[in-house]
Amino acid sequence: AEFLSLNPNGKIPAMIDPNGPGGQPLPLWESGAMLIYLAEKTDRFLSDNPAEKFRTIQWVMWQMGQLGPMGGQLGFFHKFDGKHFEDRRPFERYRDEVRRLYTIMDNRLKDREFVMGPDYTIADMTCWPWVRNINGFYEAAEVVGYSDFKNLVRWMDTCTSRPASQRAVRIPSRG
Repeated sequence: AEFLSLNPNGKIPAMIDPNGPGGQPLPLWESGAMLIYLAEKTDRFLSDNPAEKFRTIQWVMWQMGQLGPMGGQLGFFHKFDGKHFEDRRPFERYRDEVRRLYTIMDNRLKDREFVMGPDYTIADMTCWPWVRNINGFYEAAEVVGYSDFKNLVRWMDTCTSRPASQRAVRIPSRG
């Protein structure tokens, strides 16, 4: 009940900033909203230039509406109960959609170190964990042809090698 009072969706992530706007606690849920809020509060990982800011936010929304949901569906149909469905069309649909999304990212990263250019932003923060999960937890790297996406692989290696990323994947502590 206490968690649902914070997040009516009942899922993680959720947070409370005890020092929110006006010095009042601010509960937030949904990773995109949290990332935008924290970037603005700390003045980090999101450009002050309005055009660049909204181009970054569009990539956050792209992850939330495309990469995350499609990756999660692929994971279900590849690793979990969906693999027992005789009809392979749902699996093929999500596999092909993740490949399409990887192509978009690979093309975007062709001449950029990070999604928005030379700087790591909330666009990278929201996307790399999904690429990591599709290829790691969901064990679907081979089925999506991950290694074919050279720019994506390079970007993923760069993102995951960051010390903050290394700490993030150890939360909660793995003993």
